[in-house]
Amino acid sequence: MKLMETWVKAPFLKDASVLIVGECVQSVFPKIWEKFAENKVVLTSCPEAEGFSGLVEKLAMIIRCSNPKEITVLTVDGSQHCNMLHTSVNGAVFVTETTTPTKHFVITEKGVLEEVNSESVRVGRYLHLIERCIRECPEVIRDLKRLSLEQRDATHQE
Repeated sequence: MKLMETWVKAPFLKDASVLIVGECVQSVFPKIWEKFAENKVVLTSCPEAEGFSGLVEKLAMIIRCSNPKEITVLTVDGSQHCNMLHTSVNGAVFVTETTTPTKHFVITEKGVLEEVNSESVRVGRYLHLIERCIRECPEVIRDLKRLSLEQRDATHQE
């Protein structure tokens, strides 16, 4: 069911384990989706198609009105649009001051599942901190070249 089309007071959300998942995950990585969807209320979203406007507010309203037991986010790694789901959950947790446990997972292009913590999501908003990380850990750029067509193209132009 679509996140932005779900009533924030829907009875099935009350005290539920909620999975916020990128819309494309089910079709691209069906086995991972199936594993994560088990025993959870699944709310899908595609910020690229639906826009980002209202995501934090919608999630905050779900938290305040339905008090989910936990929230898990599952997206494709490297998608700037999917990243907005992680950022929006963090934002909703912040504005509601909830203690609801949250977990963040990404799936790499090779189908490898990686858990990332909320701090990683927050650091992603601060480019000067990322710059410091790159300076202190230059092998990250090597990994980026392997993962990002954009980075490979930029490297060839220099």
